[in-house]
Amino acid sequence: MSEVGPESEPELEPAEPEPIPLTAPADGVPEVSVTAYEIAQAAEFLGGGSGAFAVDAERASGFRYSNRAYLIQIRRAGAGTVLIDPVGDGGDPVTVLRPIADVLDQDEWILHAADQDLPCLAEVGMRPPALYDTELAGRLAGFDRVNLAAMVQRLLGLGLAKGHGAADWSKRPLPDAWLNYAALDVEVLVELRDAVAAELERQGKTEWAAQEFEHLRTYEAQPTRRDRWRRTSGIHKVRNRKTLAAVRELWTVRDLIARRRDIAPGRILPDSAIIDAAQADPTTVEALTKLPIFGGSKQRRSAQVWLDALAAARITPDPPEVSEPQTGPPPAVRWSKRKPEAAARLEAARTALSALSASVTVPTENLLSPELVRRLCWDWTPTENPAAAIAAFLSDAGARQWQRDLTVPVLAKALAEEPTEP
Repeated sequence: MSEVGPESEPELEPAEPEPIPLTAPADGVPEVSVTAYEIAQAAEFLGGGSGAFAVDAERASGFRYSNRAYLIQIRRAGAGTVLIDPVGDGGDPVTVLRPIADVLDQDEWILHAADQDLPCLAEVGMRPPALYDTELAGRLAGFDRVNLAAMVQRLLGLGLAKGHGAADWSKRPLPDAWLNYAALDVEVLVELRDAVAAELERQGKTEWAAQEFEHLRTYEAQPTRRDRWRRTSGIHKVRNRKTLAAVRELWTVRDLIARRRDIAPGRILPDSAIIDAAQADPTTVEALTKLPIFGGSKQRRSAQVWLDALAAARITPDPPEVSEPQTGPPPAVRWSKRKPEAAARLEAARTALSALSASVTVPTENLLSPELVRRLCWDWTPTENPAAAIAAFLSDAGARQWQRDLTVPVLAKALAEEPTEP
């Protein structure tokens, strides 16, 4: 055998095989069930199958104010796929879809990114008795890409074409290409669950996943006290209370119109236009329509609505504070000046969690939510038994047992050490 010289070509790794394109459901695209009778038939059809249900929903985010489902896809072994129109019948969706909800109550649901679909499914009376989230499973498995197409290619060797997920699913009739895309979203979800579950079992993370799925299934979001209008894009440019009052009034009027018409607020008036109008504070139609966006014919017709909002802002007796009232720790970038010992604790905790994340191949944010870590470090009081104090804090905050088992020892060590100012 000849020796490899310094100028020899490096040996190339074998290329990954090209994925097999998955362009259409194996059994074709089913007809959409619209009427109460058709939906009841679809429920009977699903009831004749066996095992878990692959479930997905399509919304019209960016087009509608509501977050309701406009199409529901369900697949089950022995039954195939059904496509359900939850709004086409015109009746009460909860009543019309009750036969589907009753069947779905028989076994586990499999969803990809379940946190996106569970709220709109609960809105029509559908709640899973058990849950498996393939995207969350991929995160726990340490996959760098966890979107559906990437995981299907990695674990099943199949290629899902880019689809219509960002389309306006409130459109009727739905185009055939969209329905094909929707059916493909659940075509191999059961097989994907089996594959990622096997990987989690190999890594010893099956119980971690089970705890996460149950937490997700039973989670109920708490109402936030944060003023929603403060989320207006570009509001960081506004440092004047009167101008903030104008932003608030314009945002509130836009929200009322959007809610009434069920149109995404940004399609009524973009955030950038709200900021521009609040800063310019025009008092006439002519001045308003000289601003970007407001010169178009649609905004010209609504000019008086926006001028009235600006007028109301000028006379408000309670202009908002520039800084939003804090309900928790301040932004971490301010800690070094306001509370340097907390900043040192946060740096130590983040370093420890980052090392733990690398060792167990789970993203840091899945080990513990960043907000929870900030709260712990900001409010921390030294104690003789830091592990017990941290465990109690995390338990009260809803951290799962597997998270506490992993993070309490490393956090106790990080917080017990004498902090040095970062």
